[in-house]
Amino acid sequence: MKKKPVLGITMGDPAGCGPELTIKALENKNIYEICNPIVVGDINMMEDAIRVVRAKDITLHKIADVKEAKFQYGVIDVYHLDLVDMSKHEYGKVSVMAGEAAFQCVKTVIELAMEKKIDVTVTNALNKEAINLAGHHYSGHTEIYAALTGTSNYSMMLAHDDLRVVHVSTHVSLREACDRVKKQRVYDVIKLAHDACKSLGIENPKVGVAGLNPHSGENGIFGTEEKNEIEPAIKMAQEEGLNVDGPVPPDTIFSKAQGGWYDIVVAMYHDQGHIPLKVVGFVYDKKAKKWASISGINVTLGLPIIRSSVDHGTAFEYAGQGHANEISLLNAIEYGVQLAINKK
Repeated sequence: MKKKPVLGITMGDPAGCGPELTIKALENKNIYEICNPIVVGDINMMEDAIRVVRAKDITLHKIADVKEAKFQYGVIDVYHLDLVDMSKHEYGKVSVMAGEAAFQCVKTVIELAMEKKIDVTVTNALNKEAINLAGHHYSGHTEIYAALTGTSNYSMMLAHDDLRVVHVSTHVSLREACDRVKKQRVYDVIKLAHDACKSLGIENPKVGVAGLNPHSGENGIFGTEEKNEIEPAIKMAQEEGLNVDGPVPPDTIFSKAQGGWYDIVVAMYHDQGHIPLKVVGFVYDKKAKKWASISGINVTLGLPIIRSSVDHGTAFEYAGQGHANEISLLNAIEYGVQLAINKK
């Protein structure tokens, strides 16, 4: 690629692990070989993150415009937003200040992308309680992006290596999630899943659709959502020439996807999709009593801009200690670059 994509990386909740993970990730020289990263956040907070991870060879470059960025390894460009009073800052604590800071970083990175000043947005974790305390009533990044870009048809995709999952619903109660399994929504998500795979360079995506009920309803014995809503949606997509299979029992579809049967799985609700992804991506070493790996990414589909994200929370219990694992952020950066290249 002649021109490397410009990435805007939010620092996330300043009380969490986002700032230190960002420094750790950008200590990798190969990141600068594939993209031009900018951190959107508070430069004072990022200075403290350098202290936390003991990154002696990293310096910060404060900018107020993307055009001012150096894009030079060893010098991290920080699009400075005056958000954090370091005299009041505490790691691992929910606060209005931290919630407001996290929200403003997301808002700014979206604006930069919508104005085409950056090619990709990459988000570190925020704390939902904190942003709500700050007066921003969203259930997560996905909903913020949808609202600020004016997007009505969207979905969350999680990925770990070749295992990909997209969701019919996410941050709602399980009772409400069942009510949201409707033909049109299932069809729309199948289309989003298909298009996402195409954007990743998969020529003829194989989409597996999970059932909602045990055994996919067993022909109506355990529930009728499959017969009344999911099967008609699959038929609609198949009639358009999409390679779609299902509804497949939820307890086997992810093993099949791992074995190469499907390029992506349409899950009916949050935990149905999240649990298998995190089982393979989050590995805890019980002997060492620490996380050996926290990998995988989160992409919001259907947006007019590219958004890729870490697939973990703020890790308040580890924040400020320098132990947090940056693999998921590296994955998110690499995925965002891939999406930008294929888009071009």
